[in-house]
Formats: sequence, structure tokens, C-alpha cells
Amino acid sequence: MSDHVYKITEVIGSSATSIEDAISTAVERAARTISNIGWFEVVETRGHVADGKVAHYQVTVRIGFHLLD
Repeated sequence: MSDHVYKITEVIGSSATSIEDAISTAVERAARTISNIGWFEVVETRGHVADGKVAHYQVTVRIGFHLLD
């Protein structure tokens, strides 16, 4: 097994449905342009409240991927 070098990037995903959907949106969108994604980490969770109810979820996600040789 060869040694790998990793890079981390941060993206922000949002959803009106759920935190999980916001995470999936962020990771799936990043995967369109980033190869070799191996993991993600949610580093911040926010939301928007309207009329006393949660109206929108937003997550900051760190995405790790290894660089090609």
C-alpha cells in the first residue's frame, strides 16, 4: 500500500427537509468535482426559524479526499 496525501475542503449544504439531507446535498455536490472523497465531518450546524418553527437547515461539512499520485 502506498502512502497517501490528503486534502480537506469545506462546503456548506442546506435543506428545508433535514440535517441529513443538507449533509447529503453537500457531499453529493462536492463529489461532482472532487475525486477520491473518503470521509466527511460536520463542523457546524445552523438553521433558520420562521414563525417559531425550523424552516431551514444548514451544515458546514469538511470533506477529505486523497490526492492522486
